[in-house]
This record gives sequence, C-alpha cells and structure tokens, in this order.
Amino acid sequence: MKNLIFSNNDKMPVLGLGTWKSKPGEVFDAILEAIKVGYRHIDCAHIYGNESEIGEALSLAFSSGIVDRKDLWITSKLWCNAHKKEAVIPALNKTLSNLKLDYLDLYLIHWPVAFSPDIYPTQAEEYISLDDIPLSETWEGMGEAQNQQLCRHIGVSNFSVLKLKNLISESSIKPEVNQIELHPYLQQNKMLDYCKKQNIFLTAYSPLGSSDAAKMLSKSNNPTLLEHPDIMTIANENNCSPAQVLIKWAIERGTSVIPKSVNPDRIKQNFDAAKVALSTENMDLINRLDLNFRFVDGTFWVMKGAPYTLENLWNE
Repeated sequence: MKNLIFSNNDKMPVLGLGTWKSKPGEVFDAILEAIKVGYRHIDCAHIYGNESEIGEALSLAFSSGIVDRKDLWITSKLWCNAHKKEAVIPALNKTLSNLKLDYLDLYLIHWPVAFSPDIYPTQAEEYISLDDIPLSETWEGMGEAQNQQLCRHIGVSNFSVLKLKNLISESSIKPEVNQIELHPYLQQNKMLDYCKKQNIFLTAYSPLGSSDAAKMLSKSNNPTLLEHPDIMTIANENNCSPAQVLIKWAIERGTSVIPKSVNPDRIKQNFDAAKVALSTENMDLINRLDLNFRFVDGTFWVMKGAPYTLENLWNE
C-alpha cells in the first residue's frame, strides 16, 4: 500500500477505513474485518459516537496478534465544543480512553466552528464566534497535545485555503493534514495546489459522493456520482466497480482517501481499489466532472442570529 510520508518519516497509508455513519453494533466487526483484509489506516471522530466500540475492536486486534499498534495509523478529531485551549487535551484524553490507546497518529480540529453544547446547538446563543475563541487558540491546544506526545501529528478538517493561510501566519506549527470533502463533483483544485506547495496532505472524505450523508442532512435531488455514465464506463473498461474508480482517482491525485463501509465484501472491494490502473484518458475524463458541489455543505451550522454563514465557513 502506498503511503504519504511525513517530515519525521511517519507513514500514513493512502487508503483508510472511514467510520462516519458506522453504527454501534456494526463497527466492531467492520474494524476487525478491515484489519484482516489489510487496512492499516482507521479514521475516527468523537462525534461519530462509536469510538468505544472501535476501541474494543482495536484491543482485540492487538491482543490476538492480528496487528501491532505501531503498524496502525489512527486518526481522530476534536469536536466543536472543546475549542478553548484548556479543553483540547481533556477532549483528546476522552478519545484515547474510548479507543483504548496511549496516543493517536493524527488529531484534527473537526470543524472551524465553536459552540458550547456537548453535541449540536439548538439555538443561536449556544454558538461561539471565532472572534471569541480564535482558531489560533484551539491550535495552541493541539500543539500542546502533540508536545505531550498524546498525538504524533496534528491537522485540521473542513478548513478553507484562507483559514489555512491565517492559521499558518499565526503559528509556528503548520497543519500537516486537512481532511475535506473531495470527489469528482468537488475536486477542490485550488486547495490541492495550495496544500502541495505548503507540504500539507489532503484526506478525502465522502469520496464516493455521500448519498447516505445527503439523506441524513435532509438534502434531496442530489447528483449520484456512483451512477454517472462516465464513471460506469471507466469501471467497465477496467473490470472494476464505480467505487473503485473513485477511490483510485483520489489516490492518483496524491491524496489519502477514507471510504466508509461495514459490509465485508465492500470493505475488501474498496481496499482492492489500490490495484486498479486508471489511464491518463480515464483521469482526464473524470477531471472534467467537477461541479463544485458539496454533499456536506455546512448548512447545519447556519442559524439566524448565529455567527456562522456558508460564506464565512468556506470563504468562497
């Protein structure tokens, strides 16, 4: 498996298992199956509500000798209610306890959004503006967590180019990863170019065009990426699935990619996407599909009277 190599020579496998929307009762088996298939990169987050079950699976994988801890790359994310500097390490310690780990390989600020409730705000007053808790303050807490060796690397998620630039200008520590929605309908070429120049790795979430996420987020009439005629044609040409085409496209662009599944057959099929050989013509055809379309567009952070809008979230 190809890796993205950090400045200290740590290696993050380009293909990982996503766990967003993986339900309790399903994710335990999915983690064990993925590790047995060959996955060595697992992507988690506190807000997914399944880290304790993932921890049970990891503990069993280690104790039974399926894999050693040092051979796994585990990512998790700081939720939006813990953006104060002094709240970062307690939040990380909770995640480590749930996952039954001593450290994470990568810890990310999940969203550039702050609020006070444990889960989601229900009223505008519960949001906290980035003037009151600047991202630079949260980033200081992330740096301290890294200094305490609770995580080996730190980064962000859902950050715009402008937010990355501002964070870099305000800190001596550069984010090492930005995890963003990334697929042929949202190719984010400006972000890709900027991050390559800054030696920041990109991780693609919702790489298959998250139709199930759209349903969860009460969106409808979205384009269906897996059924796009060009994607299906390329899949037929290469004797592979449309999902494998999309995963390999992400890998070919130099990003890591974290497709989610709890289905054993799809877990293996997604892993085997690394073996697909897309031609230059295949890549060029996919590159023409960009719609600048977000399945996870951030409207759930927009509330009358609250400080967040789609314009200041994405800076577009």
